[in-house]
Amino acid sequence: MRLKHINISFGVQLFKAFSDESRVRIIHLLYQNKEMCISDLEMVLEFTQTKTSRHLIYLKSAGLASSRKVDQWVYYYLKDEVLDMVNQLLKYVEKDQVLQKDLEIYQILYSNRELAANRLHNRRWL
Repeated sequence: MRLKHINISFGVQLFKAFSDESRVRIIHLLYQNKEMCISDLEMVLEFTQTKTSRHLIYLKSAGLASSRKVDQWVYYYLKDEVLDMVNQLLKYVEKDQVLQKDLEIYQILYSNRELAANRLHNRRWL
């Protein structure tokens, strides 16, 4: 479901979410990677768990993000209905060096995790 029209109160929440650099960085990472757990966000952004949680709670309260729990892990993602608006807003800042660096760090972390998982899997069969 995509939003075609929004009320002013939701618009205000959307713009408030984009008024903070930390939240824009989180939104950008969630948009680019579909979903992420809080520990990955902490590592990429070099935020404390408290700061990361506070911003994620804000994004959830504003109606931009949601979460799903898998065992002890909580994965955060942007709601489908806001993806078009987020995409439009992120187009203006997508070339920002800070946002590009965040993506680069996450890709390195993710590739290292995949490499470690592959090694572990291969050891089991030897």
